[in-house]
Amino acid sequence: MTMRVTKKEKIDTSIYLFDNHALVALIIPLIIEQFLAVLVGMADSIMIANVGEAAVSGVSLVDQIMVLLINLFSALATGGAVVAGQYLGQGNRQKARKSTTQLIWLMGIMAVAITALVYVGKYWILHGLFGKIDADVMGYANVYLVIVTASIPFIAVYNAGAAIFRTMGNSKLPMKVSVLMNIINVIGNGILIFGFHRGAEGVAIPTLVSRIVGAVVIIAFLLNQKEELCLERSLRFRPEWGMLGKILSIGIPNGLENSMFQLGKVIVLSLVSGFGTYAIAANAVANTISLFSILPGMAINFGITSVIARCVGYGDYEQVKYYNKKLLLIVHAGIGIAVTIVFTILPVVLKVYNLSDAASEAARHILWFHGICAFLIWPESFALPSTFRACGDARTCMIISTFSMWVFRVGFSYILARNCGMGVFGVWVAMIIDWVFRVIFFGIRYFQGGWKKAAIV
Repeated sequence: MTMRVTKKEKIDTSIYLFDNHALVALIIPLIIEQFLAVLVGMADSIMIANVGEAAVSGVSLVDQIMVLLINLFSALATGGAVVAGQYLGQGNRQKARKSTTQLIWLMGIMAVAITALVYVGKYWILHGLFGKIDADVMGYANVYLVIVTASIPFIAVYNAGAAIFRTMGNSKLPMKVSVLMNIINVIGNGILIFGFHRGAEGVAIPTLVSRIVGAVVIIAFLLNQKEELCLERSLRFRPEWGMLGKILSIGIPNGLENSMFQLGKVIVLSLVSGFGTYAIAANAVANTISLFSILPGMAINFGITSVIARCVGYGDYEQVKYYNKKLLLIVHAGIGIAVTIVFTILPVVLKVYNLSDAASEAARHILWFHGICAFLIWPESFALPSTFRACGDARTCMIISTFSMWVFRVGFSYILARNCGMGVFGVWVAMIIDWVFRVIFFGIRYFQGGWKKAAIV
């Protein structure tokens, strides 16, 4: 009896870093921001669908490349957020601010370099990676790639700035900037596609403009010296290699993990493209709609990084375990609600896309299968690793995730889709097999407790 009371006293949540109000204030804007991002992506695909299935397919192929690059920079931004968060947890505001400046410069320089590489390798990306596709699909893909590639440095800087504000517990500002970007994007799409009857450029140009605006606005706010974390007012980059090393110790494994993940998806997409235009369109639409099912988890992952990194810097792993459990339960509940909504409105949404009967039916089967599995195991597959990264245990996440992606998702995609004759649906079954593997091994890692010794500051 006495021991139980003592144990409860040790985990008294009244002294914890984040009360329920603080968590709600952090999480709700994140969910809204992610919802708007996915909604705008859906609006883009619906608008471009009015141009034709070839346009939808061409844009979706290039978007897989763009998502790969964007996720790479988001991963690097996570490295900066973890470092800054752990310093704030320690109470070391000076070093936390220094890490902010180092992160923004690092992201900008790397993004410019990668943008140049994409332009240089454009022919290989379109013809080598995607293989033999219809000429009209290739034409749309080429136009879209040329324009949207120019936005890479701007979305990279925006992601870095947004990560810093979330680290401060201020997720409202990135949400507001995201709303502005989405408004520009949607209005621009409508004007160019329906007003000027443009094709792929009708969604590419507004994307470029919105990302430029987002980067400029977020940097302007980060220059405010009154913020807990802010940029140094200097046009000269003075690299601090020790600080950059800490950022990259999280960012590189996380970036490699995300890149391998997205590259695997691109390779799988090349497999899907061999099943015909209907399969490409069904897969593209399913990818867009399925994002709504996991949207709460995607949003809360950003919050997990902020919360857990602070707790690690504070040196309290009981708080880490408490918030990890609490946030995972919230993710399960959020995905359950999102999946229910998706299932309810799915018939109407599929009609809006104006797909062929074959593409619509394939998308419907995929989305039902994905939604059920997402509710059951997505949080442990993708939210739990966010806790590990915030603790500094990014390398383990990289190893498990990369192995699982290539062996199970990529390998089984070819086995099920091609050899077993399951077609595009087999690709999604392979994805769930990948998830199951992640749950098993991330669960083992959590209970072993090695992640408790990975703090980087």
